[in-house]
Parts: sequence; structure tokens; C-alpha cells
Amino acid sequence: MYFNTYEWQGYRCTYDGYTAEQASPFALVTIHPVGVGLSRHFWDRFCQHWQKQGHPFPIYNPDLLGCGDSDRPRVAYHSADWAAQLQHFITAIVQQPVVLLVQGALFSVALDLVERLQGHDSIQGLVLAGPPGWSLITQAAKANQPRLLWNLLFDTPIGNAFFRYARREQFLHSFSKRQLFASEKDIDPQWLKMLQQGADMDNRYAVFSFLAGFWRQDYTAQIEAIQQPTLVLFGEQASGIDRVSRSDAAPKRLEDYLEHLSHGEGRLIPGRNVLPYESTGIFSDIVNDWLMNL
Repeated sequence: MYFNTYEWQGYRCTYDGYTAEQASPFALVTIHPVGVGLSRHFWDRFCQHWQKQGHPFPIYNPDLLGCGDSDRPRVAYHSADWAAQLQHFITAIVQQPVVLLVQGALFSVALDLVERLQGHDSIQGLVLAGPPGWSLITQAAKANQPRLLWNLLFDTPIGNAFFRYARREQFLHSFSKRQLFASEKDIDPQWLKMLQQGADMDNRYAVFSFLAGFWRQDYTAQIEAIQQPTLVLFGEQASGIDRVSRSDAAPKRLEDYLEHLSHGEGRLIPGRNVLPYESTGIFSDIVNDWLMNL
């Protein structure tokens, strides 16, 4: 594994690279979730297991702007901003075809990225780990609501105070238990330490942009337009933290996606909402088997 940096639009951006022992027709590019303390390190456990197993595909594990060791300017981030960053990353740094590994609602970023690179061979496939419920990914935020939330709540002293509260270990453990993990025993010290180390105050701009809903729109047409093979994996205990799709059971979530993806397949596996972390081994094996058949 090696750490490196690159510049995009005047900002310093960071990534980890994991090499493969043999040449591969494509590389894996991860897209980490956005939340308190989350960054490229969300994928560390998966990447380390992947390399230990000797799977024949290199991994590029970047930090999105506003997260991890990348610059964290005080701006409201949209999916299109992160997609533009990753477009540059793939074309200028990776410089070979890729398969995207996407966690959760950052599927919205992958969709914008696929659209930007339409007509090229840059993206060979997508792996979706616990994407949003169909009723959420296809429902736009109310007009002006994200901007109002940002201006009146999040980018204010109230927002600052909330972020300080949310980065406490007690809150992080409670939230992980209620919303993310199938089993409390999997909320280990490594997970909590990762979140606390990543949750400095400048991380709040990315987190609040996500919570405000700048990513929210109806993605139905973009999902149905995906021509690349797409693997969708949900945890058997998958749940939504949103009001819109909270009650959708895991089989329903998977069925909704497969109904609309032209070249989709999927499975339910043990776990809940953070499969690359809580179910690393089985997640990794399924992804590798699928990639070998692309």
C-alpha cells in the first residue's frame, strides 16, 4: 500500500493505492460514504483483506474533497462536485478502465460520474454496497430545502455545536448500533477510532452538505441508463435511516434495483448497512467472483 496526493482545481487531494501482483484489465476505485469522521479509511479493512487474498485487481482508494486528508474548504458540496473530482482522478491518475465500488448513498456520485464518462470505456462496471432504498434515490429534495438547511442550521453556531456533540465516542457508538451494524460486537475500537480521528471540525462541511440533501434528486432515468454490468449487494438486515424508505425490507430493496437496472444482478448477504466493514470476507469474495466473470 502507498499513499499519494494530487491537485484538483487548486485543492490538495489524497488517496491510497494497493498494487496487484499481476497485470489487470481494470482497477477498482472506491467511493467512501460521507458522515461524521468517514473517509477513505472506511475501505481500509476491505482493501487489506483484498490484498491479503491476492486478488488480481489493484485498488485506488481516494478521499473525497472535504473528507480525510484531502483539503476541506468551507463550501456546500454537491454530488456533481465529487463526481468531477473523481473524473479527474480516473483520467489523470488511474489512467486505465475501472470498476467503481460504491458505499451507500454515494451512489449518487457514481451516477453523475457514469454520466460524465458516457461514451468512454473508463467505467467497466459498478458494485453497489447497500445503496439507498428505491423510494429515496428516486425522490428529489424539496425546492430550496437543502440551501435553507445549510444557511439556517448547518453553517451556523448551532451546526458547529451539533457536530461537536456528534463526534463523541458515545454518540458514534449509539448511532452505529441503531443505524449501521447488524451486530453490536462488530462496532469495534478500530471503527470508533477511525471516526473520531476523521471528525475534525473541517469535516463538518462535507457531512452537513450530505445531511442537507444537496445530493437528493430523482435518479430513475440515470439508473435505467446504466449500460455497465452492476452488482447490487444488500445486507440481510438492511435498513434505511431516512423516513422515506425506512420500512423497506432487504428483499424489496434488491428487487427494486434489479427491476430497473439493464445489466444488474444482486445478492443479500449477512450484515446490515456497512457491508465492506462488517462482512468484509464474504463481501470481498462475492465481488472478486463477479469481477472474474466480467
